[in-house]
Amino acid sequence: MGTMVTRRLRELTEEDILKIAETYDKFVEGTLEDEKGYCAVATLEDIAKQDYILTPGRYVGIAEKEDDGEPFEEKMTRLTGELSEMFKESHRLEEEIRKQLASIGFELK
Repeated sequence: MGTMVTRRLRELTEEDILKIAETYDKFVEGTLEDEKGYCAVATLEDIAKQDYILTPGRYVGIAEKEDDGEPFEEKMTRLTGELSEMFKESHRLEEEIRKQLASIGFELK
C-alpha cells in the first residue's frame, strides 16, 4: 500500500487509509475475514504456536500473484535483454562521468 516518497517514508493514499479504517471497523465488529497478504485474525492460541512472535507474515501470509501469461523462458529472455541494455548504458554513463571529472582535474581510482 502507498508509495515510497523517500527510502524511509511511505505515503498512503486516501483510498489506502479508508481500506485500513474499514478493516479495523470489521475487526471490531467481528466480521473481518482473512485476506492473504493483507490481514488475518489471530487468536492468542495461534500466537502462542508462533512463540509469541508478532511478525505479520507468520499470520497474514503472501498474496497470490496473478499469472501474467508470459511463459517463464520468454520473460527471462526479455528481462535479461533489458538488464543487458541497462548495464551497457551504466558503463557508458560511468565513462562519461570519468571524462567529466578528468576535465576538471579529478580522477577516480
